[in-house]
Amino acid sequence: MKKLMLISLAAAVFISVRSASAGTENTELGSSPDTEATAENAIAKEARLKIDQLKSLMQKAQVENIDVTREETVLWFAGEFLKYADWDENHPEEIAYLFGRYSIYAGEEEKLAAEIPDFQRRMVVKILDDGIAELSSVIRGEIRRRPVNKVDWQHIEVGDNMLLSNGKPVFLYDYFSKSVGQPLTNSAVYNDHLGAIFHGGENLYEPEHDRAINSFLLKEDRTFDQELLRKVTDISDTNVGFLMFWNQGMAEWVKKQEPQACYGRSTFIGFDVDNPLVREVWGTIARETGRLTRGRKVTQLGYILANEPHWHSIASGWTRRTGEMQQLSTYTLDKFRQWLKRKYDGDLDALNSNWKTGFQEFDAIEIEFPIPAKIQGTPMYYDWARYNMDRAIDWFTFIQGELLKGNPDADTHIKHSTHHYTDNARSHGIDLETLTELTSMIGDDAKARETRTRLSKKAEPWEEHYSYFWGELAMSYDFMESVSPEKIHINSESHFLSSAHWRKLDTSVEYVESVYWLATLLGMDANMTWFWARDPDGSPEDRLEGELNFADLALAGSFAGSVNQQPHIANAYTQVMYDLNSFSEEIIELRRQRRPLRLFHSETSAINKKTHMSEQFSMYEKFFFDGFPMGFATEKIIRKQDCSSWNAILVYKTEFVTESELDALQAYLDQGGTLMVDSAASLSKNEYGQPHGKHLNPGKGKLIVLNGSESIDQIRERALAEIETGRPKIILTENNGTKHKGVYWRSIKQEDGHYLVSMLNLGKNDAEITLGLQNGRPLKITDLFTGKPLRPEFSMAPKGVLLLRVDVR
Repeated sequence: MKKLMLISLAAAVFISVRSASAGTENTELGSSPDTEATAENAIAKEARLKIDQLKSLMQKAQVENIDVTREETVLWFAGEFLKYADWDENHPEEIAYLFGRYSIYAGEEEKLAAEIPDFQRRMVVKILDDGIAELSSVIRGEIRRRPVNKVDWQHIEVGDNMLLSNGKPVFLYDYFSKSVGQPLTNSAVYNDHLGAIFHGGENLYEPEHDRAINSFLLKEDRTFDQELLRKVTDISDTNVGFLMFWNQGMAEWVKKQEPQACYGRSTFIGFDVDNPLVREVWGTIARETGRLTRGRKVTQLGYILANEPHWHSIASGWTRRTGEMQQLSTYTLDKFRQWLKRKYDGDLDALNSNWKTGFQEFDAIEIEFPIPAKIQGTPMYYDWARYNMDRAIDWFTFIQGELLKGNPDADTHIKHSTHHYTDNARSHGIDLETLTELTSMIGDDAKARETRTRLSKKAEPWEEHYSYFWGELAMSYDFMESVSPEKIHINSESHFLSSAHWRKLDTSVEYVESVYWLATLLGMDANMTWFWARDPDGSPEDRLEGELNFADLALAGSFAGSVNQQPHIANAYTQVMYDLNSFSEEIIELRRQRRPLRLFHSETSAINKKTHMSEQFSMYEKFFFDGFPMGFATEKIIRKQDCSSWNAILVYKTEFVTESELDALQAYLDQGGTLMVDSAASLSKNEYGQPHGKHLNPGKGKLIVLNGSESIDQIRERALAEIETGRPKIILTENNGTKHKGVYWRSIKQEDGHYLVSMLNLGKNDAEITLGLQNGRPLKITDLFTGKPLRPEFSMAPKGVLLLRVDVR
């Protein structure tokens, strides 16, 4: 449902909303109690009248065979949020407590608790006004919209690189962590409006259990706790779903038998992944739960092998506070020593030379832990960071292998925090490429946001040019889709509406429409948004009742100011998923657009350099708005994929590469590939900063080494010239009043000769757009959302979304 809604609710100050029926403006929320009470009654009454008005229009539309699925959802959210507003108003102390648990609201929690009921009622009126306006336009024939391709939650087919419902591609939607304590069979919680993906988290579990498959299933005698196991086997099997391995805790009997069982723990993996007893326990759990759930619908979206894994090893206040990686077990240290012995081919002198140490044998090697930040960029740091990644790969290879013994058909993914790829830090143990390769599905919980983080005291770089922060989402998705282009992609905890680090009560509907369209275009097949925590009576879910004292410090503050108090945002999320599913076949076609240019990624440089990923993003960003999906190349991608699927590889500010990476690039040239390198400094050093003894030669291909003085814009122009034959035939010219592009677009030619074009204005300014064709032929352009014709010259507002059919006259 396309609509314009800009509501201004300052997070802790005021709301300014125009009442469509009264034609007056309510500004300050801090009105007197008598005024507030009168306003509440008036707003609720107004909403009920508009509900009746919309129902009447829907009856008229149905007589004319017009689909009213979108309006049914508007009505549902209107009714629910009027109920939520009443609950919040009748429980001010509970709501104030929840506001006080999120730092940006602390100190004004009572004021906000008093204001939030009427805010929700006003937003209900707004979504009803928008629904009435749109359906009226449809009835009058002013716009034509497609019927919603509704999800059949009971009959989802897992196809090749896509999910299918009723024979058509479909993009699934729901919430991760949803009304804990409510059964999956409760249609007030699991329905078309909120989504109906089943899972193992419906019960109110004890601390550190959280999901049905957890560390506590196995008893000391190696039999299963049957009461706990029934929470796995009793999961309803009517709907598509997923299961998650919850790794946060460890049984007391394990910790008694093995005192080091929880050394080297992290936030959501509460044990030592190198510990033999831990591996025995979790291997047994994975095999048996896999066997018991084989073939069930609740596994169609795979088994999530871990929730946001990381092992941050640099000493910091954050890791000390959370207890992450504060000491190494003897198992981890011994495995590190063996890894070093293999890495250095038994040459202890070489290690001592690199580390500037004097160890007498590999078994005597020690490392200060947690690692002091000062050693970043040294060979010692490189070896630990690389080993930390390799041991994580070893753990996930092991646990996936055990699962597959019990369920050979199991699909798997990992809920990766994608900033571990896009950020500069590399002590976290996550090699996103290898772990994406390992599992049968792509998994993540990528983030985007319309505002800066709560910790930012000044404007963030993206704010200069863009209307929201999209970089982590886009760059990580393009990377993972380059690594595994044929896999289904599950974002099992999308943080597009809120996260621990940001919250925005005046989140715009336009942002919601744009960010979910962007994520889906970039590859997302299913997403579970964080988070839905309302019970059907309007109260917060069971977990959020009473005093909140969670091991996960962020959870207590997650309710206040979230989608649970934003009817316009809850409705917008479902409406954009309706739009995406109505045009699912077009989205799949646009995803097939070729990636003609690949940016070379090396974890070797990422580990060694303090700002490597920032530098890579600056180049990625330059190509992001050029009308084709940006791709990535790595040693593995070059060796395993068909190199003819792209035109050229660009290497930018990548000084450190292993000899094996250099050999892969040479093999690509020998096969006739085109390689552009920004300067002679790139590819010049090995992982320890030592000069390579060999250099690339053109072979049968084309090697372009720039002199290093070119600007990033000049490099872009040179690269675009090299891939000219792979660029789209559609030409888009953008003028937004700056030299910085903001419209992300894709186009693909269809069999009958017309083009599909998707456009999103991520910029902060209006963009004047001109569409053309390389051969200059005139175009006929149709807005597929409305059925209306468009001239080749038109304007796009910030966060605007368009899907066009372009016919060549």
